[in-house]
Amino acid sequence: MRILTEHTSAELAVKNSRFLAELFPCADQAEARSLVKSQKTKYADATHVVHAFVLGLNAEILGMSDDGEPGGTAGRPALDVLKGSGISNLVLTVTRWFGGTLLGTGGLVKAYGDSAKAVLAAAEEQGFVQEYVEKRDFCFSCDYTFYQTARHLFESFDVSDVHEEFGEAVRVSGKIPSAQLDELAARVTDASNGRVSL
Repeated sequence: MRILTEHTSAELAVKNSRFLAELFPCADQAEARSLVKSQKTKYADATHVVHAFVLGLNAEILGMSDDGEPGGTAGRPALDVLKGSGISNLVLTVTRWFGGTLLGTGGLVKAYGDSAKAVLAAAEEQGFVQEYVEKRDFCFSCDYTFYQTARHLFESFDVSDVHEEFGEAVRVSGKIPSAQLDELAARVTDASNGRVSL
């Protein structure tokens, strides 16, 4: 499964109507609702703020809204594009400012579908779509003499979000792909002669 890692936007103009498509990384439905609500507040001058989302490690949680557009002409085509992308844990909003020309149902379906495709293409081009890798938190405490050894050990692993606290001892925490956790734990224990455990 692939996931979105950064906010991305793309804009289309169709018969003087402006369509601003934005993608947001998102972990759950509560966050999705909050994102949509903040978009509606941010773009209070817009005619519609349509949304669609795909969440879950199996893309099993889906949602959408036409936000006042004729039923099935906005949220559904946007959601169909998201489902077809194979990307999960993302929310799409398409904000429309009406330009004075009615697009008809076919025109709306195309405009919202094209907006979704454009912003997904932008996310791919910018490298904001990546394979999902399950990560686990880790932490350990060590003395200052072992700290440099531990930092050197990290170079062999895909650790991220490393946080260090310096007090009487050094407390190190971070994230690591689940598949690498046991090996890092073993290497830390070996390198410290059993004095430090993950």
